[in-house]
Amino acid sequence: MVRGLLRCEGGIAGKTLAIDGLDSTITDVIVRVHPRNGQLESHLLKPTAPSVTLGAATSTWDRSRTYVRLGIEHILLGVDHLLFVLGLVILIGSARPLLWTITAFTIAHSLTLAAATFGWISVSPPPVEAVIALSIVFVASEIVQSRRGRPSLSARKPWLVAFAFGLLHGFGFAGALSEIGFPAQQIPLALLCFNLGVEAGQLAFVAALLLLGRLPALLRIEAPRGWPTAAAYGIGALASYWLIERLLAF
Repeated sequence: MVRGLLRCEGGIAGKTLAIDGLDSTITDVIVRVHPRNGQLESHLLKPTAPSVTLGAATSTWDRSRTYVRLGIEHILLGVDHLLFVLGLVILIGSARPLLWTITAFTIAHSLTLAAATFGWISVSPPPVEAVIALSIVFVASEIVQSRRGRPSLSARKPWLVAFAFGLLHGFGFAGALSEIGFPAQQIPLALLCFNLGVEAGQLAFVAALLLLGRLPALLRIEAPRGWPTAAAYGIGALASYWLIERLLAF
């Protein structure tokens, strides 16, 4: 976190605050202003909108929407998390077991996200990112074994595997939330809304996958029989590359 002192003559109302160079990054920045009159301002600056005009107080609802939006963007732009969920969808297939599995994954990463955000547990980000890549490789391998008629623990109890790896994915979410930076008094609000955003994005992704899986039946065409295995190899190859890259970055 970078701290600095800015002097503004005549007050900040109506003044424009801009962050130089933000438009050439992929970083989001939350700007908070605490004036003496107590009317808190909170604004989200993005590479596509690196400036804001100050002077308008923001409500709790405005700040909540900011964190929800960040959660949605994080999950939808987090390709590694989405690939893990995609692997679970391919591995399980049917709706009811998938529901329980996604629920277990959600509970698990919510627990570690909360624990890390409140400072109860501290884990170094590089090993977490490496193990997240390993979890994707594992699920891809389980898909291939299942298609070969060798059902393993993931096929019998996918919720258990999803819960175990979900704990690790939660630390990844916590790292993204901590990089944004937020005051201690807003931790509960930020945590709740960010997590709601993550879940909304995750459910939207799963719904899109299930709809895509029904398209062949709706269009009355036959999907290639080997597509789950081909998809598993593709997912596993990409995750293996990430794993090696992240291990070398230690």
